[in-house]
Amino acid sequence: MIEIKEIEEVVQIKMGRALDGRVLYWVAAYLVDGLLIDTGCRHTSEEFIKILEGRQIKCAVNTHYHEDHVGANCLLKQKFGIDIFAHKDSISLINQVPKLYPYQEMVWGYPEPSEVACLSGKVKTDHFHFDVVDTPGHCKGHVALVEPDKGWCFSGDLFVGERPKVLRPEEDVLEIIRSMERLLDINTKRLILFTSTGRVVQDGRKALHTCIKYFQDLSKRAKRLKGKGLNVSAIRDEIFGQECPFPQLTNDQFSSENLIRAVLRAQV
Repeated sequence: MIEIKEIEEVVQIKMGRALDGRVLYWVAAYLVDGLLIDTGCRHTSEEFIKILEGRQIKCAVNTHYHEDHVGANCLLKQKFGIDIFAHKDSISLINQVPKLYPYQEMVWGYPEPSEVACLSGKVKTDHFHFDVVDTPGHCKGHVALVEPDKGWCFSGDLFVGERPKVLRPEEDVLEIIRSMERLLDINTKRLILFTSTGRVVQDGRKALHTCIKYFQDLSKRAKRLKGKGLNVSAIRDEIFGQECPFPQLTNDQFSSENLIRAVLRAQV
């Protein structure tokens, strides 16, 4: 299933696999002035390509290598003959079959390995220019694209909400905070976040500040509880209550317990 929305000069293309008429998880790609940012998942790739027919597509950028951001790479190359770019640390991972958990295969599908070129520090289109900002934390090789004159920030999976309750085990909270601070340091009159889930946050600076403080406060609180002798599960229960359903649905990849471990590790 696909939904299209225009925000200023940006075309947002939300997509997701639907079962019984219900989308399992929305992911978003963005098209602006011939630049495509992310390509969605394998399950929606053919529908996505049909939506793009007749539109100007000059190149694409993958914000990172995860399967819900690179799923239509190969079809894009075949259909439009465009170059696709990614951070140097993502290139080899995009060009191989990933190891997916069952929930990832069901929701997004296996992306076909694709060849991508190394992303430089800037991306220029006919009317805009985008700064490429290294934003690790969610994963290595993650980037955000910022158009400083317009104040647009295509943030990939760096920011999903002001107060996340779950995290993947490999995510690094300290690097997430540093990456968000890097975006806040950019000299723009405004900062609009175009997120990977399709949420568009008009006051991106406020949202990033709120998320940073949330992680910092959560880390301090978790460490105080650890100092009182509580283990990770007990700290989770004290802060969030019992574990949410996500671990059972995602093979323990998304959980509040992972978030507690991450903030305990973080030197914030």
